[in-house]
Amino acid sequence: MAALADHALVDSQGKLSVIGIWRHVVVPQLPGIHPRAHLVLLLSGRREDVGEHRVGLSLLDPTSVVRFEHHGMMHMPEPDPGVEEIVSPGVIVLDIPVQSVGPHAIAVTIDGIEAARVPFTVTQPPKQQPAVH
Repeated sequence: MAALADHALVDSQGKLSVIGIWRHVVVPQLPGIHPRAHLVLLLSGRREDVGEHRVGLSLLDPTSVVRFEHHGMMHMPEPDPGVEEIVSPGVIVLDIPVQSVGPHAIAVTIDGIEAARVPFTVTQPPKQQPAVH
């Protein structure tokens, strides 16, 4: 699972809490930034996936140009005995730079393979009509 949200966190027991999942953002000016977006990931795997994995994020604009990339590492924990499926939540807080209106996406790769694509649309507020007197 992957989604953009207003806020998300993983507590000390590994429980994921998410508030305000969205797919549309309004920016007052372009170029602009949507501040403090929370990219929520709920990764799953099998026992053989335990260990370190490379995670990549790429922001794609409406013409599929990559506007930013971020790379890091994540650790898939050893599951309890007898458990075969591993679920590992993650939250990445980021400011999203936007250059234009239209459909955008954040592509998520794990070990170089695209695992998720989170689409969202950028718009601007409607222009105010001049007052008629």
